[in-house]
Amino acid sequence: MRREGQGYYVGLLKAAELHGATHQAVMEFQVITAKRLPRIRAGRSMIVFYFRKDMKAVTVGIEDRKTDTGTMKMSSAALTALDLLRYPQASGGIDTIVTVLSDLRQEIDPEQLAALSAVVERPVVQRLGYLLDHFDHDVLTEPMLEALRVRGSLPWTELDRTGAQDPDFAPEPRQRDLRWRVIVRRVPRVDA
Repeated sequence: MRREGQGYYVGLLKAAELHGATHQAVMEFQVITAKRLPRIRAGRSMIVFYFRKDMKAVTVGIEDRKTDTGTMKMSSAALTALDLLRYPQASGGIDTIVTVLSDLRQEIDPEQLAALSAVVERPVVQRLGYLLDHFDHDVLTEPMLEALRVRGSLPWTELDRTGAQDPDFAPEPRQRDLRWRVIVRRVPRVDA
């Protein structure tokens, strides 16, 4: 990444694994970067890049992690939780996200989560807030909700966008959460 001259951080399921919050081995090394880059095969591993336009907005959630060969930039637990919902295609679906969140929640700093909630896309914050509330982690959600309220009114958003892509085949909403303004078509389950 130094050669590319771009900001980056290790994120998503790989960061969750490094925080000790995954139940299975991550098959790809996931990196968030400010430049669109193709996948790279490195031996038996695959390095996959995900694009984030404004890296400066989330610098509060990027930390340095020591490795055997030096240091690397990595997302904090709070930024990892938000990114899992920002990039659901890279996260294995809503049930996997909920399972990872159940382990990651102890590592999340409420103040940092609130600061990130003020700059990350509102629907992402709404989805995470709903999931944390649904699984009784409301100590984290009050500061998030306050950060969202400062930004203005909330539009309705789908919890799982994949379930609502085709309106003809989408199941009827089972719930509409008024606090977060999230439409829930299927309640996610934590994998055992």
